[in-house]
Amino acid sequence: MQYKPLSIRARKAGCFVIACVSFAMVSGLVFGQSPAKITLDDAIQLALQHNYTLLAARTTIQQSQAQEITANLRPNPVLVSDWEYLPFFAPSDWTSTYLGESTEADLGISYLIERGKKRQHRLQAAKDQTAVTKSVVNDNERTLTYQVATLFVTVQLAESTVDLAKQDLKSYQRTVDLSEMRYKKGAISEDDYLKIDLQLLQFENDLSQSQLARVQALSDLRQLLGYESVAANYDVAGAFDYSPLQVNLLDLQSRALQERPDLRAAQQGVTAANSQYGLAKANGKRDFTAQVNYTHANGINTASLFGSIQVPLFDRNQGEIARTQFAIAQSQDQEKAAGGQVMTDVRDAYEGLQTSDHIVQLYRSGYLERAQKDRDISEYAYQRGAVSLLDFLDAERSYRATQLAYRQALASWLLAVEQLRQAVGTRSLP
Repeated sequence: MQYKPLSIRARKAGCFVIACVSFAMVSGLVFGQSPAKITLDDAIQLALQHNYTLLAARTTIQQSQAQEITANLRPNPVLVSDWEYLPFFAPSDWTSTYLGESTEADLGISYLIERGKKRQHRLQAAKDQTAVTKSVVNDNERTLTYQVATLFVTVQLAESTVDLAKQDLKSYQRTVDLSEMRYKKGAISEDDYLKIDLQLLQFENDLSQSQLARVQALSDLRQLLGYESVAANYDVAGAFDYSPLQVNLLDLQSRALQERPDLRAAQQGVTAANSQYGLAKANGKRDFTAQVNYTHANGINTASLFGSIQVPLFDRNQGEIARTQFAIAQSQDQEKAAGGQVMTDVRDAYEGLQTSDHIVQLYRSGYLERAQKDRDISEYAYQRGAVSLLDFLDAERSYRATQLAYRQALASWLLAVEQLRQAVGTRSLP
């Protein structure tokens, strides 16, 4: 067959097809469906910005600030007017002379003068309550941060477990394949081969369960981050590893007394209770109402001044004053309880971290290597007929159990660190 060169139009069409294919390949790399990976710090920031429960809690601050505006408002003046003795039933009397000389008209304005600096006490009480509300919201942020960190570690544990299950399955699959070859050659019995083959089901089940745990943990974490804030196929990034943490209990407790927002809210609650007591005493003062009237009666123009005030013989707001005094005592007790809870939380978290740290170090001191070595030796010996099938399977189970227990211990250590951060009230530990 003789080769015929392509026409210019054909070459252009071919170049266009190649360009389209190249663009599609590049687009697949750039705009592909690879999941976006977020770090723990990213996750915390996303949750603080997009978690709907926290966003709803933050509106309580704005509501409290709006109450400050209401508390600082002065009373409105009252406008009073009347026109009396109008001749509705004598139409003939509707004359300027009658209206000017025989009717009475009043126009006045009254104003409530608050005594005892009520407005200033209301405003201060509202500001103190806003301060408490802000601290409560900050404590919600502290709790949310801990929840995010906990689920983040759960995802990391699930992914590490998936990796372990894949490695175990791949390694054991080689054992099954080798056992099948030995069975066909008559080196092992059919019963031994079936036992090995059936054990593969456990490895496949472990992989499925670990994959399910990973999907569920990612889904739960996404809910905390704000469902729309991350893509459906997102993933987490960060080292699932051990890094020693040197901390001192007394330093931690001292830092917690400064940082914990729930303790700060309790302290501000005492201030707010005292403000309510001051407001109650101010409300016991009776207000004065002043009024000035202009009157036109029988052709005469006059002015009148009025004033009224309650005589506090019975109601002097005694009940509310007594209640707020008890509320001060209550808030002081709550402050002491919050301070004790802070010290207890820090100590519990510190002891938990020390225990988790000790357990992780035990595994890293040689137990992981021994389990790996025991499994490798048993596998090597079994393949050469030096040990029984039961001994090999037992070594395999011990290795899997040790590896899984180490990952769980590592996750417990990471959670203990996060619990300590929550107890102290800051992610920056001293």
